[in-house]
Amino acid sequence: MINVGIIGLGMMGQMHLAAWTKTKGAKVAMIADSDPRRAAGDFSGSWSNIEGGADSIDMSKVRATGDPMELIHDPGVDVIDICVPTPFHADLALAAIASGKHVICEKPMARTYKEAAKVARAAEAAKGYFLPAMCIRFWPEWDWLAKAVASEKYGKVIAASFQRIGTMPPGWFINGDMSGGALLDLHLHDTDFVHHAFGAPSAVSTGGWVGPSGCLDHMHTRYIYPDGPIVTAEGSWAASPNFPFEMSYRVVFEKATADYKLGRQEGSLLLHGPRKSSVVRCAKHDGYHGELAYLVDCIKKGRPPERVTATHAARSIAITEAEDKSARSGRIVTIKQNP
Repeated sequence: MINVGIIGLGMMGQMHLAAWTKTKGAKVAMIADSDPRRAAGDFSGSWSNIEGGADSIDMSKVRATGDPMELIHDPGVDVIDICVPTPFHADLALAAIASGKHVICEKPMARTYKEAAKVARAAEAAKGYFLPAMCIRFWPEWDWLAKAVASEKYGKVIAASFQRIGTMPPGWFINGDMSGGALLDLHLHDTDFVHHAFGAPSAVSTGGWVGPSGCLDHMHTRYIYPDGPIVTAEGSWAASPNFPFEMSYRVVFEKATADYKLGRQEGSLLLHGPRKSSVVRCAKHDGYHGELAYLVDCIKKGRPPERVTATHAARSIAITEAEDKSARSGRIVTIKQNP
């Protein structure tokens, strides 16, 4: 059994906690949180844009601390799961990597590409495995799409559009110096998936709105592939408070069109072919469980994670920084292949 220690029991830590309870071969053995109430297993009053997080934990089977370094160095912890706010990711990731244990770190891996690149260099030389928690790569309907793009089962992609629209989250997110605004905290999911499915674009052209966070809180990007498909993504924290969170995509292949919308009653993923439309049945787990189960499988097989590496995740952050530069300058910005 793999013993897991979670650092940070806010919204994302609670999502991971719930996912770990569904992951065979692993158990949560320790938690660390600076809030005594959460460290005691009470997560009431927490915020989330997607259902599925834990609301409590049986503390009779879990050790607790207010000091993340105590968890990192605890000999009973095999995997360190970092779910604290973004500005603390890099330092904790570096400390966790140095411990020699396996590490999973929530996205974004760091507040800036420069910090993320430092983590990536450490991860490449680490004794343990490191997995950036880019959960969308592991979401079943998105995993289906990546495989459909790679296999060309429905022909080449003509155009692809992605949307991730929500309201401004409460708390520290409104401080763009900490969160990076919707660009880094929300839109990064789609930028990373585009990077994953289509490769790094040659350039980006972004229109954006600087919102309450002081960073881009609404943006629309075209990822430029000179010999490839037309790929765009829109992300926002500017929706009205009662607007339901939207996560969707539409991909036009030569022989079919894939249409995904989170929570759609008739089926989240529809495939429209030349003669009929059908619901695509995918696994029912979410991306949080998918990424954790993948890490456990890698550990058991002694195989370093390949579906997402620290270097690749860092480069996705570099692409978002190019998007920010494009939006603020009004110009197309070239993507450096080795930023």
